[in-house]
Amino acid sequence: VQLVESGGGLVQVGGSLRLSCAASGFTFDDYAIGWFRQVPGKEREGISCISRRDGRTRSADFVKGRFTISSDNSKNTVYLDITSLKPEDTAVYYCGAGPDVSLCLRQIGMDWGQGTQVTVSS
Repeated sequence: VQLVESGGGLVQVGGSLRLSCAASGFTFDDYAIGWFRQVPGKEREGISCISRRDGRTRSADFVKGRFTISSDNSKNTVYLDITSLKPEDTAVYYCGAGPDVSLCLRQIGMDWGQGTQVTVSS
């Protein structure tokens, strides 16, 4: 399994960003891909996950409409759109893949990408 994130960078407060996760190497179609983030000194936290098979999503409580996960199965790519960016959104954002969307946010059985840095400047 290979996951490659892109789309990170430096953005201003209030701006928007789209992160992409290109997935390859799966030998089955029933898996979930999620977005996670981590700041130095803190544990990686789950944001949202989506099932490749049926598009079901699971999101963390803090998401509250600013983060939207979507997928394009024809491109094997999962996106995370982030709006109204805040300085506290600054983190390394990771894409992870696992066997089931219900386990995804708990980071059970996951493969990981290398991450992409998002920095929000005020």
